[in-house]
Amino acid sequence: MQTRNPILDEFSKMATGAMGLAQSASEEAKAAFRAQTDRMVAELDLVRRDEFDTLKAEIAALRAEIATLKASASKPKKGTSTGATPAADAAG
Repeated sequence: MQTRNPILDEFSKMATGAMGLAQSASEEAKAAFRAQTDRMVAELDLVRRDEFDTLKAEIAALRAEIATLKASASKPKKGTSTGATPAADAAG
């Protein structure tokens, strides 16, 4: 027949309680860290990925348009020379 030792019984209860407390503290620390991280990200005013991709596509389109305009501006058009005509606001 096995007898129960009250000291070991109390030690077992204390260890079980300590494990539960440690797990609760761990979960609380994770929640606090997550809240602090969310607050920091909100303060940094970071851009979302979909907004970044949209803006990147718009910039690529604008660069292509600028390149097209520069290419057409560098080609002299026939019959549009203004070298012989004075400016409209020129005195004299």
